Amino acid sequence: MLLSLPVVILSQVRLFASATIVQVPLTSSRRLHGRFLHITDIHPDPLYRFNATVASSYAETDAETSAAQRLSGYYGTPYSTCDAPLRFVNLTLDWLDREWADEVDFVICEHDDDNLNPRTLTEIYAMNTFIAARMEQIFTKRGIPVVPSLGLIRVLLQNILLPGPNEITNTYVSIWSSFIPFSSYQVFQRGAYYSREIIPGQVGVLSLNTMYFYESNKAVEGCTWKDTSDPGNLEFDWMEVQLGLFRDRGMKVWLIGHVPPTWDNYFPECYRRYLELSMMFRDTIVGHLYGFFFLPAADLEEKPAKGTLKEKKGRIHKSLKKHFKLVPDEDDMNETEWAVVNVSPSVVANPYLPGVRVFGYNTTGGENSTSVGTVMEIAKKNKDDKKKKKKAKKCKKKKNRDKWECRGIGKEWHTDAEAPARTNTLWSPLGYAQFWMPRLGDGTKDEAPTWELEYVTYPISALYETRWAPIPVRLLPDCLRDAENVTAEGELLAPYGLADLTVGSWAELARQLVEDKKMWRLFKKNMYLGG
Repeated sequence: MLLSLPVVILSQVRLFASATIVQVPLTSSRRLHGRFLHITDIHPDPLYRFNATVASSYAETDAETSAAQRLSGYYGTPYSTCDAPLRFVNLTLDWLDREWADEVDFVICEHDDDNLNPRTLTEIYAMNTFIAARMEQIFTKRGIPVVPSLGLIRVLLQNILLPGPNEITNTYVSIWSSFIPFSSYQVFQRGAYYSREIIPGQVGVLSLNTMYFYESNKAVEGCTWKDTSDPGNLEFDWMEVQLGLFRDRGMKVWLIGHVPPTWDNYFPECYRRYLELSMMFRDTIVGHLYGFFFLPAADLEEKPAKGTLKEKKGRIHKSLKKHFKLVPDEDDMNETEWAVVNVSPSVVANPYLPGVRVFGYNTTGGENSTSVGTVMEIAKKNKDDKKKKKKAKKCKKKKNRDKWECRGIGKEWHTDAEAPARTNTLWSPLGYAQFWMPRLGDGTKDEAPTWELEYVTYPISALYETRWAPIPVRLLPDCLRDAENVTAEGELLAPYGLADLTVGSWAELARQLVEDKKMWRLFKKNMYLGG
């Protein structure tokens, strides 16, 4: 598998590469704040019971013995496999409404359902309708785009989604009708994916249905080269066309989905196609946003090496450090072969504490920016003869002849040294602030727990910029409130000091984490959200 900065992912490619409100139109005159929300895995559970034994507060048949001694909290149960009571969901959405709805430009939301209870489709639809209605009320009515992506469909605990159109895709297009552009309804009914612009004429999003790539979905064939009608292949064909159209218009694109692209999560051929398209459009793709792991995670190579990240609970960080050691020195690193995939923590306290991220991005272009597309380089994979010969030898083998690696892949990669994924320029991600709820288990009917700042990726000085600040001052803790009197506690909340979230910045942080023991300890704490 492949996992994680408490933040992101460095992924090196070594392949050969309900009733809903009316949509609010986007207008180019909308003032940009340079921030967006990333919310994933809310997991509302209407069956959650307060003060029950943890083993009975959710449908867990094989609960650990120690869990039987714990009682479920009023607002949720941290460090457990319990899902979220509706009062916690409303508390969180009320916080977003009060503190962030007037501070962000768009919302990325990867949502799926209760993790453990065997839900019927009727119950799944009801919970999704509930979440959609709240998101519409909070954001869409203000003209803020909300871009959801389809999560796992756990009907009676089975992660199965048949090719569309089907009942699920037809129902979701109705539930999400205020989020999905009308022109994309038919595409969504076929495959539960769609595209939309979030900054008109400038930035778009491809919302992917990762169920068709997900190895646990046995209703699909897994993107095999010969099966052109496989829903995963049809989605990738659509994805390539969409990226090409956005690129032709000079626009930039975020890719979002629920299950992140890793060798363990995806069918092998789906994984190869995802990596290939990601590299083909490096000049267009700003970044990748995912959920599902319930833990900030990272993907470091195309297949697991020794020390795979699929290890015992609480030991992931050791494997992760081994993978960080694979990051080349700056002089040896070819950034055209790398991408960054962000896997955010879940809102539900399962199995750690709730987390929400607020990203900042460049809306001005910065001092060193150039006009979009003026510095263009087209990089082709397998440049040296040694790689070509290795691929040719591999593809001569009968078992490999009908794989995408040998039959369907071979198009040129478009890269741009000034693209926002590689250089801090217009639309580049600058950093993020992660909020959490450390006192979730202490919440009572009379005193609700609060969302607090856990850490930021920015330098401390960025928090006090007069032109643009990543976090409104009112949301900074006391230890960071005064720029002239930042305490030691405050310094721990800004441990990484990243100027931006470009590939080069992440690579440099990975190198530092390998060398700096103190920073690594803090990184590990942040990765497990204090657990």
